[in-house]
Amino acid sequence: MADDKQERDERLKAEKEFRVRFLVKETGITEAQARELVDMIGIDANSLLREARLLKKK
Repeated sequence: MADDKQERDERLKAEKEFRVRFLVKETGITEAQARELVDMIGIDANSLLREARLLKKK
């Protein structure tokens, strides 16, 4: 049971890191901005891209 939770946590952490790198590359926002968006929104790609693009326009 603990192994399952640990595996899920590791996969989620890896997915978040992937999304951060993706946002930085695709939109040009900073890594810190990308991490903040992922922390606020989660890992939904469409939502993250929309918000990152809005953030970049500022």
